[in-house]
Amino acid sequence: MEETDREAVATAVQRVAGMLQRPDQLDKVEQYRRREARKKASVEARLKAAIQSQLDGVRTGLSQLHNALNDVKDIQQSLIDVNKDWRQSINTIENLKDVKDAVVQHSQLAAAVENLKNIFSVPEIVRETQDLIERGELLQAHRKLMDLECSRDNLMYEQYRMDSKNTHDMNLIHTYFGDMQKLSEELAKQLWMVVQRSLVTVRRDPTLLVSVVRIIEREEKIDRRMLDRKKQTGFIPPGRPKKWKEKMFNILERTVSTRIEGTQADTRESDKMWLVRHLEIIRKYVLDDLLVAKTLLDQCFPPHYDIFNRLLNMYHQALSTRMQELAAEDLEANEIVSLLTWVLNTYKSTEMMGNSELSPEVDVNSLNPLISQNVVDQLLSKYMSTLTSNIIGWLRKALETDKKDWIKETEPEADQDGYYQTTLPAIVFQMFEQNLQVAAQINEDLKTKVLLLCLQQMNSFLTRYKDEAQLYKEEHLKNRQYPQCYVQYMIAVINNCQTFKESIISLKRKYLKIEMEDTLSSSHTSMDVTLDIIAKEGCSSLLDEVFMDLEPHLNELMTKKWLMGSNAVGTICVTVEDYFNDFAKIKKPYKKTMTIEAHRRVVVEYIRAIMLKRISFKNAEERKEGAERMIKEAEQFRFLFKKLAAGSGEDTEGLCDIIEAIAEVIKLTDPSLLYLEVSTLVSKYPDIRDDHIAALLTVRGDASRDMKQTIIETLDQGPSQPNPNYVPIFKEITVPTLTVPKLLK
Repeated sequence: MEETDREAVATAVQRVAGMLQRPDQLDKVEQYRRREARKKASVEARLKAAIQSQLDGVRTGLSQLHNALNDVKDIQQSLIDVNKDWRQSINTIENLKDVKDAVVQHSQLAAAVENLKNIFSVPEIVRETQDLIERGELLQAHRKLMDLECSRDNLMYEQYRMDSKNTHDMNLIHTYFGDMQKLSEELAKQLWMVVQRSLVTVRRDPTLLVSVVRIIEREEKIDRRMLDRKKQTGFIPPGRPKKWKEKMFNILERTVSTRIEGTQADTRESDKMWLVRHLEIIRKYVLDDLLVAKTLLDQCFPPHYDIFNRLLNMYHQALSTRMQELAAEDLEANEIVSLLTWVLNTYKSTEMMGNSELSPEVDVNSLNPLISQNVVDQLLSKYMSTLTSNIIGWLRKALETDKKDWIKETEPEADQDGYYQTTLPAIVFQMFEQNLQVAAQINEDLKTKVLLLCLQQMNSFLTRYKDEAQLYKEEHLKNRQYPQCYVQYMIAVINNCQTFKESIISLKRKYLKIEMEDTLSSSHTSMDVTLDIIAKEGCSSLLDEVFMDLEPHLNELMTKKWLMGSNAVGTICVTVEDYFNDFAKIKKPYKKTMTIEAHRRVVVEYIRAIMLKRISFKNAEERKEGAERMIKEAEQFRFLFKKLAAGSGEDTEGLCDIIEAIAEVIKLTDPSLLYLEVSTLVSKYPDIRDDHIAALLTVRGDASRDMKQTIIETLDQGPSQPNPNYVPIFKEITVPTLTVPKLLK
């Protein structure tokens, strides 16, 4: 207490010191004293009020405790009195047992009297109920059935209460009301018939469906009441609970399953499109049924039935079961595609579950897959395997069909630009397109796999195509008169190579993602190489055909007959031009190559004719005449191939220049300049060999053996500076076996 006083004094001193810090504040001391006195009085008043309030509360509490103690004492005394009275009345209660039994018996008799009228009228009520059921008045029939059941149940309950072990009387009652059970079953059949046709009934007679639902609801309430009574008394009437609501949903579930299964109208044997038709009928039926369920059926059932969602789940489960059954069958490739397209795409599309009229009740994102991913993978694997076999078979058949066209006596068709072609590329790539379009309906991954498969099989197919083209050429060489249109169909084969190239590029551009192109680059390159080989071999075979016809005329070159005025070169030019009228049907990339190769081969054959030494000029006059003829014929060749190569950008000058250069060597009149002329020829065409020079000098006819040897030896010692742009030509030309050493001996 003293410490508290000291703290109070210290606080007061500190506060006074705070108020009197300046001299001018001394004038306000009296004012400060009055203000502090008021505060003190206020605090004291609040303290007194608080203490008084606490004292009043304590006083009231003590008073209530005192009263409670008195009440407890009174209650204790009353309990003592009650206990005493109860003990005194035990004997009296035992004496009332007879009264109790009489009350129970009276209650049973009263119930019997109350139901007596119904008991005697049971047969009549049964007949009336039967008539009502037959007339379709189900609500009234059910009302009477409930009355009958109520009478029976009450009687059986009273009997159970009186003597639960008396089965004889219970069986007697049950037998008496036996027809009632048949009525219940008959009514149930009528109800289930309506439930089975509920989606039809709701459009024609929704009142009937509502009546059925009301009857089921009544039975559900009776079931609950009977179950509650069983918990209390242990008694439940026979046939309860009926569980008609549960049975109704079971009936609906079976009806949905039957409806889905019953949509298959055809089999594979009767209709190749059986599965497509089956799935389309399912789609239409399910969509129509769900729309009816949402707009009409939902209004005929209580909200807690949640009938639309229950039906939605039933349809989904039935569809899942049906799709799994179909997936387990031995489906063909097109059937697998139809099934997967429907399951993965159509089912959740706007054509079915994604229909705007079904939203928002149906959320396609919350629907489980109809078939598992494992089953999908198995189907895709089977599809790819089957498709591989089919593509191989289709390609083989297409090639066999094309080969039959090759031996026709009519020319092949031409495209809009006039180029010969066969139907093979169109057939092959139409087949590829169809399969890719089908695969694209399922998903991107399958589309890519099918494209890779198509290109892989295309690679193998082109190898067979190359072999067949080679066999075609070999068969023709056995008899050049057969096939009649060999040249035209070989041109078509060559053109097909270009069409294949363009189609492959188009197919990749259309169906292959950019990021996947690198994975196919090697395969694409391989196909391009194979196609170029086929085209090159085809062009070569056509040129072989040309030069087989030219052979007699080529054999006339550089002979006495030729020197005397043979028109062999004119015939050669006419023949080549005539062939190239057909070769004009070859597409540009290969036509240009063909023209260049024909030009080169004509020049090679002409030079070969020179190197064969069929003629040796006797004098300068013959050499001049022969050289001028060679220059003239070179000009003819130049003119011909310039005409044939018009617009192709081919250099037609260089090859014919070789003939003119050789002619200049032959034309030379001064033998002393022969070495210079020959060295000029060698410098231009460095692949020319000693045997070529020896043959050329032999054709001149005026060079001695010593001169030939000197020129050749001098040329061998001289430096060679080949033109980097020169394409060797003499290496293809073989001189007859008379070698230089033998010549010099």
